[in-house]
Order: sequence, then C-alpha cells, then structure tokens
Amino acid sequence: MPGELSRAAAIIGAAEANEIGYPATPKTALQLHIEAIKNVSEQTGIPISRIDGVFSAGWSSQLAEHLGLHPKYIDTTSVGGCSFEMHVHHALAAIHAGIIEVALISHGENGWSARATGGRGTGRPRGAPDPWDPGQQFQQIYGVSGAPSNYAHAMTRHNHRFGSTPEDFAHIAVVTRQWAMLNPRAIMFSKETNPGGGPITVEDVQNSRVVAWPLTLLHCCLVTDYGGAVLVASPEVARSVKTKPVWIAGAGESMGHANMLEMEDFTATSAAASAAAAYRMAGMGPEDMEMAMIYDSFTITAGITAEMLGLAPRGEGFLLWKDGRAAPGGKFPINTNGGGLSFNHSGMYGMQLLVEAYRQLSRTAEDGVTGLPGKQVDARSCIVNGTGGSLSTTGTLILVAD
Repeated sequence: MPGELSRAAAIIGAAEANEIGYPATPKTALQLHIEAIKNVSEQTGIPISRIDGVFSAGWSSQLAEHLGLHPKYIDTTSVGGCSFEMHVHHALAAIHAGIIEVALISHGENGWSARATGGRGTGRPRGAPDPWDPGQQFQQIYGVSGAPSNYAHAMTRHNHRFGSTPEDFAHIAVVTRQWAMLNPRAIMFSKETNPGGGPITVEDVQNSRVVAWPLTLLHCCLVTDYGGAVLVASPEVARSVKTKPVWIAGAGESMGHANMLEMEDFTATSAAASAAAAYRMAGMGPEDMEMAMIYDSFTITAGITAEMLGLAPRGEGFLLWKDGRAAPGGKFPINTNGGGLSFNHSGMYGMQLLVEAYRQLSRTAEDGVTGLPGKQVDARSCIVNGTGGSLSTTGTLILVAD
C-alpha cells in the first residue's frame, strides 16, 4: 500500500542550460544555474516569482537573491551527486505539509570550465586541503586519494568476492555509449561531435589508458559543464500547467559512511536502504520498475547500484548490460541519455538523472533549448538513484508517468 506522501507532488518540468558539455567560452556555475532556471520557467509557464521553495547543493541563498525571491523554504543539502534526488524527497515533504506549492531544484557546475579559470566561478573554496579533515588524517595517508582510486577498491573487491572481471563491467560502458549515440545532446554522440565519440567495444574500454587499476579511462565518467533545473509542484499546480506531470511515487535517502575506509563492504552501498524506503512509500517493488536512471560515475557504480536496488542478484548487476537488457531495444532500459560515462558528468550527476527521467516519462525527450531529439521509451515507471561521495550517500526516487 502506498505511503501518505506517495504522489503528493509531481515534477512538472525539467530543462538544461543553453550550452552544456565543453563550451568554447568558460562559464560560471551561476550562469549554468540561471540559464536552466529560465528555461524550465519558460517550459512550464510557471513564472519565477511563483517559486516559493529553493533547493540546491549550497547555492540556494545566492539563487534566491539573484532571482529576486523570498522563499518560504530553503534547502542547501549538499552531500554529493545524490543531493538532487534528496531535494526532490524534501520538496515532496514540504509540499505535502502545505508549506510551499512550487519548488525549484537547481544545479550548476562548471567542471570543465573550471580548468580554464583556475577554479574561479565554481562557488567552492580554493586552497590547500584542511589537514584536520578526517579524510586527510585517516584515509589519504594510506594512498587513497581521489574518486578513481576509491572506486578501484570497489571494483577489485567485487571481482574477488563474486568472480566478476573488469571486462564484465566494460559492457556497461559499451551499452551506455550505445544510448549516447541515440542522443544528439550527448558529448560522445559521434566522432563528428567529439573525436572520442561513436561506438566502442569491450576491447576499447579495456585497452584505454589506466587511471587507477583496474579502472581505465572508459570505465570513468566525463568531466563537463552542466546546468539543470526541475520544478516540483503540488497536484493542483501540476494539473494547471501546460507540461505533463511525472508523479513522485516514492522517495528515500540513506548514508553508509563518509570516508571510504569506514565502508563496511566495498560491494554494498546505502542504496539498499534508500531504495527500500522509496519502494515502501510507492507501494511498489523492483519487479514494477520498467526503466532505471542509475548514477554511473564509474562502471562499478552502476553495476553495484543495480544490485542494491534489487534489479539484479548480488554479484550479477553487470549482467543487465552484458546480456542486453539495459541496451537500446532491451527489456529494461538504463541511462537512456548516455549516462555520466558518455552523455555528461559535471562532478555531481544527480540532476542529469532527474532531467532524463522526466523527459522519458513525460514523453518529451527532447532538448528544451534547441529541440534536439532524444530516445523515447515506453516505460511508465522509473527508479532513479543518485550516489554521493565515494559510494557514501544515496537518494532514490520512484517516478511514474501520468
């Protein structure tokens, strides 16, 4: 039986910044935020002045000031790439409680442009790491430094425990690229759009340069610019706008650890708990899901998460991609935009998951700015799972078509 909050709100629009990926002229994070917000306002017909809740990963006060808003609800939850799934959860609760009617969830991150600007325009502090930070004291002294080295541990542990291989997980990169080749917005759409684009093979993945053994370059996500925004609204508002609502049937969030050396099991994440909460609220289960948007910072992230969401048995998550179920034309499409591996990954990928889930479930899978088409699917239910930190925090949503 669905919980009290199930379908108490809907996503009514999702849009991106005017230019994402590798812009020729560097952009600031704020630019990416504001462009996406303007686009989602125009898409839905909801004026910015009607927004009464602002949710972002640390930018909410700046955004409200820039937009001339005085919100009734402010959320700055920032726990990595799953923050935006958590924002949807929090907005659902705030709308159900009658505090707000229209919530803005926004993301702007210039992971690519920051290289040219020396880190300026990111909104993040610059300088040497804090030597008193627990991660500095208790983790990096053992040589674990940076996301690839952390996730390499998860890959080797999964291989040891379950007998899987890096080649098994390479299929995730290959299938995800197949989806990207159907999406003109994807960075790796074709060799014409990017020299590294177009089809890849398992051999290509394994023979690309090593980043942190056994992870090679094509096991790892892109680093790009991205701006995205979604509007979440009450049922009354959702029924009054020109766009199609996508209902929030379930939501959950959880945390396993902060520093990866405190992770109890490198092959299991808190997504099991956040998904259980989302399924419970929705009154649904893994067997009711017809599509998935799964955070894929690395191939191992997607494979392990599929297991945690109950979409595959333990140790067999990669089979969803290897046997073709997750591929175009397969029975269970996953990451239909091309994922963080081949579409776009600015650093925190959770917003891209939301935008793509909305586009597919609302049957409006096209770029909201240029009209570029996207790949349509027939799914009416979708599980969306964001991951933050080093397999640390998770936010899970169950979304259903109107």
